[in-house]
Amino acid sequence: MAAIELARRIEASDVSDSTLGRLEQVADQMAMAYARTSPRELLQQVRRHLAYVNALVDARMTLAHRRQLLVTGGWLALLAATLHIDLRQGEAARAWLRTAEQMAGQAGHAEIAAWCLETRAWELLTAGSYREALELSQRAQVVAPAGSSALIQATAQEGRAWARMGSASETRSSLARVDRLVSNLPTPDNPEHHYRYDPAKAVSYTATTLSWVGDSAAEGFARTAIHELESEPGGVSRPRRVASARLDLGLALLAAGRPDEAGSEALAAVTSGRIVPSNWWRAVEVFQGVAQAGVPEVTELRDAFEAHRPKRSKDSVA
Repeated sequence: MAAIELARRIEASDVSDSTLGRLEQVADQMAMAYARTSPRELLQQVRRHLAYVNALVDARMTLAHRRQLLVTGGWLALLAATLHIDLRQGEAARAWLRTAEQMAGQAGHAEIAAWCLETRAWELLTAGSYREALELSQRAQVVAPAGSSALIQATAQEGRAWARMGSASETRSSLARVDRLVSNLPTPDNPEHHYRYDPAKAVSYTATTLSWVGDSAAEGFARTAIHELESEPGGVSRPRRVASARLDLGLALLAAGRPDEAGSEALAAVTSGRIVPSNWWRAVEVFQGVAQAGVPEVTELRDAFEAHRPKRSKDSVA
């Protein structure tokens, strides 16, 4: 009787499979919406579902259900942190990262734990703390499961950190490792999912990394990325990535001594309205290069910057 009672209690749950399955599905849908939805709008949806996760935490459920809830909550907390980083809301971002790390630890989910490290590395990279970003990216690679999207992303992040520090050989070494990791990687069913690495991302990340390290090959990669993103069947599904690729192209054109063309690319990126506050510094970098060159296009570009500058951005083009 004791054995039967224990088995009954282990299987007892006030949370159904369908409830948890639906919550997982919604979390995936929001991760897929990330590339095309404004951070403020998506953050409201994520917060509502995190509140629902919070309400379920104290419910009676099986061990399997509890782990499933923690994993889904971990992905949602990670997405909330990412959105707060996009909005330059560092304190909130770090709070949600800590929550995601805690959920990942309790659920034994190494990939979420690795994504937390990689996401923090990106925040530090945008803040100019390149050495810390490098170290966190390397730690994320140690934690990430073999072949996982987190491992690939953390490797790419390491390359960008090396690029910002001006270490060309280490930058190319990181890019080569990314190439090896994605060489046989199939395209996922939902390539727009923020936490599932799409091999096509490699072109965009290579363009960014090479433009930062001053490699002339960046122009070709950036143009390829823009063409591929704008030629997607059914229209552009990742407009934010297009805007970022245009900034990469602008930086590459500056290095090639063509500031007028760089200004045109920066203008297209800025007026698209798709540059989030966390990426605004990249637009400023291109603007400053165009301004220093003294080309006539700088006046129109300055006006566009002032009109579209994110409210929470700490950067200025003045």
